[in-house]
Amino acid sequence: MQNILVIKLRYIGDVVLSTPLIRALRERYPHARITALVNPGTDEVLRHNPHVNDILLVPRAGWRDQLAFLRFLRAQRFDCVIDLTDGDRAAFLSAITGAPIRIGYNHERRWRGTLYSRCVKASYGSTHMVEYHGQALAELGIVPDLQNPQIFFTEAHQHAAERLMQETGLHDHKFVIFHPAARYWFKAWPVERFAQLSDRLYDRGYPVVVVGAAQDEPKARALKTHTTRPIVSLVGRTRLLDLAALLQRCALFIGNDAGPMHVAAAAGCPVVALFGPTDPRVWGPRGRHTTVVYKGVDCRGCFHPGCFRGEESCMKQISVEEVYAKAVAFLTEKG
Repeated sequence: MQNILVIKLRYIGDVVLSTPLIRALRERYPHARITALVNPGTDEVLRHNPHVNDILLVPRAGWRDQLAFLRFLRAQRFDCVIDLTDGDRAAFLSAITGAPIRIGYNHERRWRGTLYSRCVKASYGSTHMVEYHGQALAELGIVPDLQNPQIFFTEAHQHAAERLMQETGLHDHKFVIFHPAARYWFKAWPVERFAQLSDRLYDRGYPVVVVGAAQDEPKARALKTHTTRPIVSLVGRTRLLDLAALLQRCALFIGNDAGPMHVAAAAGCPVVALFGPTDPRVWGPRGRHTTVVYKGVDCRGCFHPGCFRGEESCMKQISVEEVYAKAVAFLTEKG
């Protein structure tokens, strides 16, 4: 096997969780050319990964660019495609490559299964996504020793993190990072509870830094209005790998089930993850020091687009006290 394509057309966290499989492929095929095909905006996860040779982005432009990309993909003459996406578009791209070995998932039992040469016999939701991805390697006769997800960055990203710390008066391993945003509102812990937690951590000597994308600025402003102690906002000021470098220098990350949570765990930062509608046994953070707060409410009836439980929603059942207790346990352990 000399020319391998790995496809993951999802979000940042999904790509982070694919890195153990990529590492296992590199260990099994040390001289192979490994290419990753991902969505724009998620490629930074793999940008400096030593186990990846090339990164391709699915075009979002007009039909001419997309047709040119299909021709380019075909011309690469991949020996093997491993599609981790479990989606119709990725299955079509797998078939377009013409690779003799095309491995993919089809838990919905849709037509896309006919586009693979081998469908992975795996039950979605019965295991963590790291192991779920790893089961694709069984189709190649590989029994991998799957490691935790990894994210790599350069000295330039470390310097960027240092500059941000100097500008805001932060010191190594003496601050906590919050990520209060989520892709859907019902996956987010109430902002006023983040604020209460921030005040309590500040009183213990750990200033809080809130991070997020530029569109999360209203969430950061709301958090600030509920706090009685200072809080630092870096919302919209950190690129993905700058954030990874900053996370490696902080004492603790606390946040909702979202991409930054997986980035934090992959960077080696202790993580307290707040879960609601999604199952952490499938989507939880993987790292040396991670813990989850999860009430296990059956949300199948009230998932997207909303929730009918009101004050009894899964996220509102998580108290400030229990998150604070888990945070203190990590901070005490680190001294």
